[in-house]
Amino acid sequence: MLDMLLQWYRRRFTDPQAIALLAILVAGFCILYFLNGILAPLLVAIVLAYLLEWPTVRLQHLGLSRTLSVSVVLIIFAGILLLGMFVIAPVTWQQGVNLMTDLPSMLNRFYDFAATLPKRYPALVDAGIIDMMAENMRSKLSGLGESVVKYSLASLVGLLTLAIYLILVPMMVFFLLKDKEQMLNAVRRILPRDRGLAGQVWEEMNQQITNYIRGKVLEMIIVGVATYLVFVVMDMRYSLLMAVLVGVSVLIPYIGAMLVTIPVVIVAMFQWGLGADFWTLIVAYLVVQGLDGNVIVPLLFSEAVNLHPLVIILAVVVFGGLWGFWGVFFAIPLATLVKAVVHVWPDESLNETV
Repeated sequence: MLDMLLQWYRRRFTDPQAIALLAILVAGFCILYFLNGILAPLLVAIVLAYLLEWPTVRLQHLGLSRTLSVSVVLIIFAGILLLGMFVIAPVTWQQGVNLMTDLPSMLNRFYDFAATLPKRYPALVDAGIIDMMAENMRSKLSGLGESVVKYSLASLVGLLTLAIYLILVPMMVFFLLKDKEQMLNAVRRILPRDRGLAGQVWEEMNQQITNYIRGKVLEMIIVGVATYLVFVVMDMRYSLLMAVLVGVSVLIPYIGAMLVTIPVVIVAMFQWGLGADFWTLIVAYLVVQGLDGNVIVPLLFSEAVNLHPLVIILAVVVFGGLWGFWGVFFAIPLATLVKAVVHVWPDESLNETV
């Protein structure tokens, strides 16, 4: 057993470049694992910098300086964000408040419907179970109201942090874009000199992350707008709120789509019952989801999603457990990173065979 482990070690870890790559990966993992809360503003800034790098480069090609290009892009991006905050956010918030107000009546209608099930299907449904479920839902609903109050009080404390982020993040994005090459050169001076494998992985992952972030934002906008149009045409309640939830759900591959379908189905069922309108909306909604999975995602991500669905789900679970939201957001790039490392990692036995 010991000889087998030694042979495996000699095959995999005799190359100095492999050791350098391993050291960089371990250091990066430790920094993100232990300091992810502190580094949250920097991570947001890095994501935005990746997103805004493409329009910045396009403006540079038109003859503008790097500093002026970054300034113009940030001003336009800030304007788009402010437009969304003043147009979309208030309506979404109001619809969320209306949904919370309507939850008790929805619960009562659900209980009235469930109470008829023991008479219809006495062999399958027990009246005691229906009463227990209704009581449990009422207690959860009351607890939800208390949680909203506590969150509102706690959010007052977080307003100062949010204000600081609103100042720090744009400044960090500006300098990340403006001084990109200088910062990369500074990082290169810190890293080991013999890092050929790490360079290969970085070149592949840099392009993957750029395409992924840009594609994910475009996917959120396309799916959100398409879903909103479907809901508006069907005159569905809370249409903007539900469309925003559907758009955000694309951040979590597979799992997000399944989770967001639950409130969509519940709202539609309580608005129309199980009639023709309900099934029309569900079919249209599923068509949008099908186009997202089979047309939009392959077009936007191409090789970035060249991973088995089980691998993607495991990546969401593992990296989400390690780093929370950021682990979920970067689940596919991180899984691609693991794949790239495995692909470039040296194997001495293969070299000897060749």
